[in-house]
Amino acid sequence: MSTVFIALQTNEDTRPIIDAILIDNPHAIVNRDPAMVKINAEGRLDIHRTTIEEQVGRAYDLQELQVNLITLSGHVDETEDTFSLFWNA
Repeated sequence: MSTVFIALQTNEDTRPIIDAILIDNPHAIVNRDPAMVKINAEGRLDIHRTTIEEQVGRAYDLQELQVNLITLSGHVDETEDTFSLFWNA
């Protein structure tokens, strides 16, 4: 199985998003640098709109991730409710 990752800018907007990603992906490993946070996961990483909404306290469009996105690795499957990164076996 291969590792996927997403890297986001470190700022006030991304702190609750990072918390939401970790809630949905307890297997993920977080690497924090001064300007970015990189979240690695073995095989698959799922980001759920509803979990982010719970953390930010407002409606959230998953396309808002693009504003603070630095880079990612893996195949992307995106719907209105879920943003997933994965590698095919």
